[in-house]
Amino acid sequence: MRFGIGFDVHQLVKGRNLILGGEKIPHVKGLLGHSDADVLLHAIIDAMLGALALGDIGQHFPDTDPQYAGIQSLELLKNTHTLIQKQNYKIGNIDSIIIAQEPKLKPYIPAIRTNIAQALYLDQQLVSVKATTTESLGYVGRKEGIASQAVVCLLEN
Repeated sequence: MRFGIGFDVHQLVKGRNLILGGEKIPHVKGLLGHSDADVLLHAIIDAMLGALALGDIGQHFPDTDPQYAGIQSLELLKNTHTLIQKQNYKIGNIDSIIIAQEPKLKPYIPAIRTNIAQALYLDQQLVSVKATTTESLGYVGRKEGIASQAVVCLLEN
């Protein structure tokens, strides 16, 4: 059994779609990044890679590589899952949290969990996604960005 932790943060800007967990969330701003900037999936990917000491998302999918420009992070998640399987591991469970002052994310959590579970061929009960605010403190509280944290348990096949 191996555990990994992941963290990601991206700046909120006008003119971008807000994508979280592969779900397009209606909002006046989106996250800035080389890919779709899905902070939730990026944190999960880093947790998966970290559990097996395989580096981080930037090592596997560098933002300097044009092939990843605008890519959907669900594709990066699937590619990471393949790496995990090649190491003879499978996902035991995922616990994650999105840290955002706005928008309210509760209505989108079921779809986000479904997106992640389907991408990883998991039972939805193995995917936990929560959302919280920072009570208006810091860059998240000032609505400058969104952050995410994830913990992944991997089991040997």
